[in-house]
Amino acid sequence: MTTVGGGSGGVEQQMIPDSVSTSFIETVNGSHQFTIKGYSLAKGMSPGKFIQSDVFSVGGYDWAIYFYPDGKNPEDQSLYISLFIALASDSNDIRALFELTLMDQSGKGKHKVHSHFDRALEGGPYTLKYKGSMWGYKRFFRRSALETSDYIKDDCLVVHCTVGVVRARLEGPKQYGIVLPLSNMGQGLKDLLDSEVGCDIAFQVGDETYKAHKLILAARSPVFRAQFFGPIGNNNVDRIVIEDIEPSIFKAMLSFIYTDVLPDVHEITGSTSASSFTNMIQHLLAAADLYDLARLKILCEVLLCEKLDVDNVATTLALAEQHQFFQLKTFCLKFVASPANLGGDSMHD
Repeated sequence: MTTVGGGSGGVEQQMIPDSVSTSFIETVNGSHQFTIKGYSLAKGMSPGKFIQSDVFSVGGYDWAIYFYPDGKNPEDQSLYISLFIALASDSNDIRALFELTLMDQSGKGKHKVHSHFDRALEGGPYTLKYKGSMWGYKRFFRRSALETSDYIKDDCLVVHCTVGVVRARLEGPKQYGIVLPLSNMGQGLKDLLDSEVGCDIAFQVGDETYKAHKLILAARSPVFRAQFFGPIGNNNVDRIVIEDIEPSIFKAMLSFIYTDVLPDVHEITGSTSASSFTNMIQHLLAAADLYDLARLKILCEVLLCEKLDVDNVATTLALAEQHQFFQLKTFCLKFVASPANLGGDSMHD
């Protein structure tokens, strides 16, 4: 285990675990419907006698519904029906939620429901300790009221039971056998640009010619989209002369359009000097503004802020004012306003 901070000075320690796991405590739910036909013939069985449903399985355990027409307890003198759900598996200490419903057969939906679900459990789920353990109600419903209700139709009762078996599920780190590779879409598009396969537009930039794909350019630049596919655009054009942009700058811009990654500026300029880098980024920012390449503009502004110094702040500020790059302009003005930046050795004789 790794700890960050600490010491005896009361600094709170941040615990960084080497591994993690999560336990999910949840219910596995299932239901069973039990129909008792000939209810009137079941009366008089005597208290404690029951009619049992077929055994059904929920959560890997067997269950059964027990219906007592004359009640479960002799003390109640057959005034109530009793209804219970019992564990029918040879298992111990099974925790579960239950719902017993006497169905309204009039279609009004006024069912008689006793449920653990959807309410606060002060003592938690019910625990059935062994086979035959039961949950239910000795006085589920007064028999005189039942026999004049909509719960009986054609001498028939319908009981619906839902069981939710409580289980704990543990999840640890997932170990995948297949490693997902990084996206190479940008490289694929760059390869397409370099190969000139399917190119349908050529740009004449000084003495250099660069070929590209109109659809890709239009997808990345609103200016190119309007130029090729706008109301006054010309989709049939196959050659465009570019002025006021140096070939290396236009090539770098094209590379970014296809890859969304700034190319190696030092490789393009053939120089490792800081001034060459800044000059290149300044020109690339102007080109990005011309073709409305929003992300490239922000990327260039970030780089210019990082490289800002006394030698390039004037030209960077002029560029920011010319193209209305407000964030870059603000940064330049703050730089100029700081005595620590512009004082330097020139303040000393």
